[in-house]
Amino acid sequence: MVPASSLAAFALAAAIIIAIPGPSVLFVISRGVVLGRRAALATVLGNCAGVYVQVAAVAMGIGVVVERSAAVYNAVKLVGAVYLAWLGVRTFQRRRSLAAALGGPVEPKSDRRILREGFVVGLTNPKAAVFFAAILPQFTAASAGHVPLQMLFLGLVFILIALVLDGTWALAAGTARERLAASPRTLEAIGGAGGVVLVGLGVGLAVTGRK
Repeated sequence: MVPASSLAAFALAAAIIIAIPGPSVLFVISRGVVLGRRAALATVLGNCAGVYVQVAAVAMGIGVVVERSAAVYNAVKLVGAVYLAWLGVRTFQRRRSLAAALGGPVEPKSDRRILREGFVVGLTNPKAAVFFAAILPQFTAASAGHVPLQMLFLGLVFILIALVLDGTWALAAGTARERLAASPRTLEAIGGAGGVVLVGLGVGLAVTGRK
């Protein structure tokens, strides 16, 4: 079991890191503004599920490979970047569908599809693997035994905090969309901006170097 002091320190560090808006938060916000609260919350769930797979990979030692191998890191990074850019292009192309009906549904997407898209974004975020590989071991105690289980537990704490904080962003973004739904032109602009943001995130991920 993770010592109480280490658990508290990790929870505080995780909350600070998650609270700072990054690519995942921007992705959730763009989905919320374009598709609404339900889609944004589904995106959060999918993203967190993808990230937790990385936690499991780190606990089993795969994260160390990503941290030490530039080739593996770049491969994962480029997959995530291309996927984000593809979602952005699709969103931009379909921006006019936002104004199809005032306050109505926008080109319905199944919850499963939204969850899958969020999952892929979370799974292909190489910075998460590097972060967990570098941070999780620091909050474990060898004397407590079962270090991989401790890392899985800490990762679960991280995910729970992310669900709360990212979920707050999702609700706020979805509410903003509903308030703007009375203006078709504004919705079209929002759709275009959301697509540009996603493409920008993809390009930013692709050109970002590792530290």
